[in-house]
Amino acid sequence: MQRKPLFVIGLFMLAALVLAGCPAPAAPAPTGEAAAPAEPGAVTVQAMLASNPREFDNAAVAYCAEQTGINIEVINGPESATDRLALYLQFFGAQSGDIDIIQMDVIWPGILAEHLVDLNPYLEQEGVDIGMYFDRIVQNNTVDGALTGLPWFTDAGILYYRSDLLEKYGFDGPPETWAELDEMATAIQEGERAEGNPDFWGFVWQGNSYEGLTCDALEWQVSWGGGEIVEPDGTISINNPQAAAAFDMAASWVGRISPPGVVSYQEEDARGVWQAGNAAFMRNWPYAYALGNAEDSVIRDAFGVVPLPKGEGPDARNADTLGGWQMAVSRYSSNVDAAAQVAICMAGMEGQKIRATQGSMLPTIGALYEDEDVLAANPFFSQMYDVFAGGAVARPSTVTGELYNEVSTIYFTEVNRTLTGQQTGQQAVENIEAQLQDLLR
Repeated sequence: MQRKPLFVIGLFMLAALVLAGCPAPAAPAPTGEAAAPAEPGAVTVQAMLASNPREFDNAAVAYCAEQTGINIEVINGPESATDRLALYLQFFGAQSGDIDIIQMDVIWPGILAEHLVDLNPYLEQEGVDIGMYFDRIVQNNTVDGALTGLPWFTDAGILYYRSDLLEKYGFDGPPETWAELDEMATAIQEGERAEGNPDFWGFVWQGNSYEGLTCDALEWQVSWGGGEIVEPDGTISINNPQAAAAFDMAASWVGRISPPGVVSYQEEDARGVWQAGNAAFMRNWPYAYALGNAEDSVIRDAFGVVPLPKGEGPDARNADTLGGWQMAVSRYSSNVDAAAQVAICMAGMEGQKIRATQGSMLPTIGALYEDEDVLAANPFFSQMYDVFAGGAVARPSTVTGELYNEVSTIYFTEVNRTLTGQQTGQQAVENIEAQLQDLLR
């Protein structure tokens, strides 16, 4: 297939967005950045990764170029994941071969599956055991039996806790249930305020009406045994007492142990309160760990992380929403075999180890959580294994496919209305169910 020049595709995308009245995402660089010296006569594949590849990205790319003998050219994509998805869809809509490999969000397999190569045969050809990856992520990436992407690095919601304050107020360890978190947060908040800090809160999280709230709310819901919104077989399961109780629980935090403004918080809003030393607990992603331990952080060496608490009832469990990114190969690539080789290397044991040791990127291969070099660089990784091996919960993006964004919007909008006191948890699950039935029928 003949490649269309990158700048042509970029102009096509820009014109389409202008006509639609939408702001244009940043277009990729026309030539990309060669991450490894070109080998005469070698195949070149182009990979669209993050907007600004870091040193550890370049190190992994250079390693895979050396191992495979394939030239790898990195194309800088838009910083916004939403804009990057729009750009991918523009390329795929034109069946352009200008991108061979893409960095795919964990919620995109259902949206992009028809445009991606099934990587299962290539794993067999290379003798790679798919079982080395976390099974929950492999399931998430599998659409109609096809493996749309290789797990590259992962993410999950986790609970941050102030270990110094738990000790100060006589608690033996972090909470195992939401009820215990409520009790501890209340006691610590009252104590810190009594000592002269009126800005102190017990628990901060993400309550704004956006995708982040889908992640938080799904954790509450599943932790109570309330299902996964839409089950893998397509059953709409949201309308149940456990899900309703979970939403009512979260609403009860607002203005009591969580700031009134938490209903508009995103990740960095929560981290700002936490890292200023003004919260006992925080729900966030692993990225906040290194920032909290920075040299200028007031909470450095004074906190820990654990899986999120369980809810109430016989089906209660720890539930941490799955995030992360995958290596996927475009069906329209004129170098599919070479691109698959590179993707397998990038997402392989050594490729992930480079990024884990140099950049604290969480691996998707369980064995790396026991690797001495990885643990020496990231001691907290040992606390993350159980999250990814057992507790991580995928959003219903694979089963709902191209409609996932609409599903999520319905969900986080109704949950936010519960948090702001406009409706009860029971009303929320009924409203979500009715809208999903109309959307997915």
